[in-house]
Amino acid sequence: MLGVLFYFFGMMISSIFLSLTWFELVSYIMFGTFLLFFSGGGLVSGYWDSSFGVGWDGLSWSLILLTVWVTGLMIISSVKNVSYSSYLGLMVVLMFLLIITFMVVDFLWFYVFFEGSLVPILLIILGWGYQPERLQAGVYMLFYTLFGSLPLLLSFVYLFMVVGSTNYMFMSLEGGALWYICSILGFLIKMPMFLVHLWLPSAHVEAPVAGSMILAGVLLKLGGYGLFRVLWGFLSVGISFNVIWMSISVLGAVVVSLMCLRQHDMKSLIAYSSVAHMGLVVGGMFTMNGWGWEGGLVLMLGHGLCSSGLFCLANLVYERLGSRSLLVGKGLVGLLPGMCLWWFLLSVSNMAAPPSLNLLGEIMLLVSMVGWSLLLILGLVGVSFFSAVYTLYLYSITQHGSFSLSYGYSDCSVREYSILVLHWAPLNIMVLKSDLCVWWG
Repeated sequence: MLGVLFYFFGMMISSIFLSLTWFELVSYIMFGTFLLFFSGGGLVSGYWDSSFGVGWDGLSWSLILLTVWVTGLMIISSVKNVSYSSYLGLMVVLMFLLIITFMVVDFLWFYVFFEGSLVPILLIILGWGYQPERLQAGVYMLFYTLFGSLPLLLSFVYLFMVVGSTNYMFMSLEGGALWYICSILGFLIKMPMFLVHLWLPSAHVEAPVAGSMILAGVLLKLGGYGLFRVLWGFLSVGISFNVIWMSISVLGAVVVSLMCLRQHDMKSLIAYSSVAHMGLVVGGMFTMNGWGWEGGLVLMLGHGLCSSGLFCLANLVYERLGSRSLLVGKGLVGLLPGMCLWWFLLSVSNMAAPPSLNLLGEIMLLVSMVGWSLLLILGLVGVSFFSAVYTLYLYSITQHGSFSLSYGYSDCSVREYSILVLHWAPLNIMVLKSDLCVWWG
């Protein structure tokens, strides 16, 4: 475990001071991915490996693996910006901060790195965003996050005052209602839950492709990871309050799914679909049972790969057309026939078609929430139905129809096909070995 940590720390220092090329960085990251994959075999059974203030179990190991994999893909997809060494450096620093966030076993250190990861992504949006509105998007993201940060910090300080330590194992103590709300508010904003989600679409639309990929792939999962860690201490309080968050999440997922049908920007539609998927994850986690928690982790991993791939596809269209508008980008099957297959494969994965991880995660979450309350089945049917509707809407309106642009475009290069394959393959192959991300504890 410490060997893996020092490997990525050395890679970060090398990228900052030696100005490594994008190909060298990707080579290091892919080797680190396989090193990480084969070093976590004993974590599936719930074993916790901890030393020197850092550690991992199956939950944190799987999210670290997702972080490293998505970072490698976002570097490959940002080749046009690699002339800026600071751009690559920020991506590697962000990756290392996220790895540390998932590795620490102390809540105060978790808070430090949880908030520290906001700085690199904010600089990426402000420095390499596409439009002047990126300043407003950065301020939105900053203040929404800070709104939930102070109660979260007070919660961890109070934990230290009560038990004398902020180690994860002491969160098994039973907390009160106010402590419960302060502990989960920051994580619900980071997910984001409906009603506190407005920062996400604006941040996605204004961010460069690497920013959108890391936001959808990993940063949203920080909220889910934090909820997994703190909810252990509020089992009795959750009986009274969890129904509130579940109702908001499920109804909000239906409303956001309807909002997806009114979007005219590709990235905005994909961003709103992320809110709908995270609504299911929040609902499943607050059932406080094994199927809900394990299904939430599976859906987070599947969504991280699928949504990142869709943002990459939207960027490929933007690089060729100069626009992300669904009205301009019609009839792409005639302009870019090779890309049509990947739109189809990632779209059906987004609507939870077999054999993707999204299907496994949604089945587990649906069973968990329906078992918790039959009344939730009305909202869940709406979420599942409209998820298919807006995904088919995105696919059909981009691929079919008559395009107004008469000149041709080059189809995808080998590099671009490689990015799409590396998104789709683990998303659909990992379901054959789903115990790696299900039986985590």
